Formats: sequence, structure tokens, C-alpha cells
Amino acid sequence: MSETDSSPIILAFSGGLDTSFCVPWLKETYGREVITATIDTGGLDAEAAARLKQRALALGAVEHVLVDARQDFFDGVIRHLIAGNVLRGNAYPLCVGAERGLQAQRLAELAVDRKATTVAHGCTAAGNDQVRFEVALRTLSPGLEVLAPVRDNSWVREEQLAYLEKHGLPLPDQGSDYSINRGLWGITIGGRETLTSQASIPESAWVLSANAFSEPAEGSTHELEFEAGIPVALDGESLSPVLLIEKLEQLAGRYGIGRGIHLGDTVLGTKGRVAFEAPAAITLITAHRELEKLVLSAQQARLKDTLAAAYGDLVHEGRQLDLVCRDVEAFFDSSQTRVSGTVRFTLRPGSLFIDGTDSPHSLLAATRGVYGEAAGEWTAADTLGFARVLSLTGTLQTRAADRS
Repeated sequence: MSETDSSPIILAFSGGLDTSFCVPWLKETYGREVITATIDTGGLDAEAAARLKQRALALGAVEHVLVDARQDFFDGVIRHLIAGNVLRGNAYPLCVGAERGLQAQRLAELAVDRKATTVAHGCTAAGNDQVRFEVALRTLSPGLEVLAPVRDNSWVREEQLAYLEKHGLPLPDQGSDYSINRGLWGITIGGRETLTSQASIPESAWVLSANAFSEPAEGSTHELEFEAGIPVALDGESLSPVLLIEKLEQLAGRYGIGRGIHLGDTVLGTKGRVAFEAPAAITLITAHRELEKLVLSAQQARLKDTLAAAYGDLVHEGRQLDLVCRDVEAFFDSSQTRVSGTVRFTLRPGSLFIDGTDSPHSLLAATRGVYGEAAGEWTAADTLGFARVLSLTGTLQTRAADRS
């Protein structure tokens, strides 16, 4: 870093302890103005946004920038996660972390706009986000300097609190034993229980689904409509994808849909565990997958599943800016051209049941045959010949074994 550089430092700001500490520390250490930036990828209402701005300015930021990136998050990331039915470990829909590439992109753009040479984030050395931010920022702007004060100086919580108290600066809200991250695609919850593999978090720690089973809601039936793989309507009401996801989150969340604890591999190669609530994500992926079963061939679905696993890994690692992701997304887009139709489903506490699907591109409706009942596309002789050809490999193996 040049000693004569007087450009502002752009700080990714969440309002938590780490990023709150970074504002005054960066100002004091580098003698430069700090511009805080919150890239909203969901889960931030107007009241919370106002509090973030007030806190940032009180901590010494010269400016606070709020970027509404929810629609961009859907267009650039979520729609591909739906198209691929991406569930890491067959359970976790990447509800938090998938947005880091987009957030890094907006930070880099803000740096250009404010003529800044440096961006900063508050990640620690222990988690995935430090890698995601670094990978994305270096991919986007190789010449941009990236600072991570908390990670690089190994600051612990008590030291950061003491620093803020010494300087008479506002402290972040205290009192919760759980770390909560929220976005458009869901919520993650970390606590002492998730540091080991033995137990769940308590009922009171769940955000969207607390008491979903002790105070069960009455079952209800709903309908989702998709056009070329994109969710466009809920219960007959046309909605933008962002509004549909937000509405579906509240609807399915009270039934405990999408509640889970994911145990998997971190970007750094260790094992990690986190609780999550992703009612909209799980509902949409489940419904979308059922619609695909109706309209895609077995070969399309099989190849897409293979690519989806690799795509999920790339997103998890913060590498969705790599060109290989554009290649996979192009395949996804092609595969979705006939994924249009409706999915009817019933919600009960802890249960998402698909009642049925319908599509103008239904392969089931297109056949003249009825599975297990009648053959409309072939004759009995056709079936006998097909069975003989299909058994040929096994027949030859048996003959070869007999000759040995």
C-alpha cells in the first residue's frame, strides 16, 4: 500500500462486531476515509437498513452505501441453483455464501466509482467467507488491494470490544449466543451446538420456524407456476421471483419446511456444521425437480445432476465468476426451455408433499402407452426382442463364466 494513497477504503459492512471494529481501526491505522457498503441480497428490511447506516456513520464512516442486489442475486445465482436443484450434501441449498461473489462484484464496482484502490472485509481466519471474498475480488480486479484486519491480526472478540469501548464508540447488539446470517435464499444459524456433531440447536434459536411442531399450523395446499424453470406465480398470483421467494419463505417457514443442520466440508478442507432455515429454497427446488421429472428425458436429468454437483462446489468455494460456471449455466438454460407448468403441493408441519404436476410439455401425457396397463407404442413381439437384446451382455458373461 502506497503511503501517499489518500483514496477511501471501501469496507463490506454487516453491522456486526467484526465490521464495526474495522471502521475506526482502518481510519486510525491508515489515516484514510472509510466508506461502508452493505450489499443487500435479501433479509434486510427498511428499519434494519436505517440502523446499519446510523451505526456506520456513528463509527466514523464518511459515507454509507446500500445496494439493493436482490434481483441481481436471483438473476445471477439463484435461478441457476433452482435449475440445477443444487443441494450440497443432498440437504443444504447454499442459502448463505452463494451471494459472496455478487457482493464482491458490487464492492469492486463501488471502488471504481469512488476511485478507491482498497477494499476491506471483516472475515476471520476460521470461515469460508474469507476465501470467497478473496477469490472473487482477485478474479474481478487483480490490482485491487484487499484488507482483512480481523483475520490478518488475529483480533479476538474481547479485544475488539475493548477497542470500541476505549474510543467511546457504539457497540453492536449483544445478548445472543447464536450467529445468524440471513439472505434471500435462507438463514444460517451457528452456535455452540454446531461446533460438534452431537446435538441440534434449541427450539428458541430457530428464526423462521420456532415452535412449528409444538404449535402446529393447519395443513394447506398451494400451487407454484414455472416458466422455463423460473418461478413466476404462487397460488395464481403473478409475482417477481424476489417477491415470490420472500412470500414463500413466510408461508413454508411456519411449517418448519427447510429446517436442517448441514454437516459438510469447508472451503479450507475441514469439517463444518451449521443450522439452516431455507423454506423457500427447499420448496422451490422440490417442486421444480418434480416438474422436471415430467418434462425432461432420463439422459437430460442424469447429465444435469452431474453438472449440478460440480456447480454447487464452485459456488460454495466462491468461484462462480470462473468461466466454467458460464458453461454450466448455458447447459442449465438449455435444459429449462420446456420446464414450464404448475406444481400443486400440500404443507403440513415438517412435511412438503407434492400432490401433482402438469405441463404442456408433459412426456407422460405424450405417450400412447400406460405403464403397467397397456402398450400403445409397441407390440408384444417388440418387447420380447428388446428384452433379448438388453439381456445379451449378461448372457455372454454367464457363458464366459461357464467356460472357465
